[in-house]
Amino acid sequence: MTLQRRQFLRGATATAAVCKLPAGAAAETYPARPVRLIVPFAAGGPNDILARIVAERLSERLGRQFYVENVGGAGGSIGIGQGAKAPADGHTILVVPPNLIVNPLLYPSVPYDPFRDFDPVTLAVSAKIVLAVHPSVAATTVSELVGLVESDRFKFSFASPGTGTPPHLVGEQFRLSLRLDLAHVPFNGGAPAVVSTLSGHTPLLFCSLPPVVEHIKRGDLRPLAVTSRTRARALPDVPSIAESGYPAIEGEGWFAFIVPAGTPAPVTALLHREIAAILALPEIGTRTSALGFELVASPPDVCAAFFKTENEKWTQVIRTAGIVVAN
Repeated sequence: MTLQRRQFLRGATATAAVCKLPAGAAAETYPARPVRLIVPFAAGGPNDILARIVAERLSERLGRQFYVENVGGAGGSIGIGQGAKAPADGHTILVVPPNLIVNPLLYPSVPYDPFRDFDPVTLAVSAKIVLAVHPSVAATTVSELVGLVESDRFKFSFASPGTGTPPHLVGEQFRLSLRLDLAHVPFNGGAPAVVSTLSGHTPLLFCSLPPVVEHIKRGDLRPLAVTSRTRARALPDVPSIAESGYPAIEGEGWFAFIVPAGTPAPVTALLHREIAAILALPEIGTRTSALGFELVASPPDVCAAFFKTENEKWTQVIRTAGIVVAN
């Protein structure tokens, strides 16, 4: 049984137990008015699409309008900071990627604390990251690639969707843990990073799946591993990096639903139950799979523990690599 499936089953059990308890007054009257879902990025990205899918179904199921508000800027910090100041009554929800945890480690200052200012609702979905190479690279496995880089016969660089993105951080983790001479080349998104590797300018690529899967299936890029504990459903023949012999390297993208700290627990439990049920619907699974997402739907306590693990892991990588982004 996969980690994601175990977390989903645990979440379902936990929320079912909550439902057997008498509902608090907050849950009985919630939602009392339209509910805002803050997406801290511009419209059209995977974060925004996921939020709109869930908002539409929450509106149907709970009888009030759930609507998306895009508040972009500063790598997501502006929108997240706005959410931190919202009333803790369940009428503001944030849909956040790893920037929630990573931005305080990258920027000199951000307008929020990821642990003090928010309560987790659910780690909704994960997004696998793949290590791929241009076909001209004479490596079909991760160990062969490591040998090539260590040989010093060639200078290698890796492309990523941008500084501080999960693919970049996984690439830095790969470089640091194996003490490899690799230069990072950041791009403004996954698509231009893929184009650079397709053209051979950056022979290595760390990228989330949606922009790269079709190129891999056509043979334009060679996948070596996905950087997670389990294989990706979209690329079932590609081994995990742990299977490839490098279990210490691990990272993936994800999207979580959070609320301002102090939101009534019955409301948080209700939101988790409803979001988990929506994401488990077959028609929703088809739509999210097309975005490269895999279901997690973890309960709030598991989500909180995951945030702490992410913070510890990426703090070490960012500090060792000396990554800083100016405000």
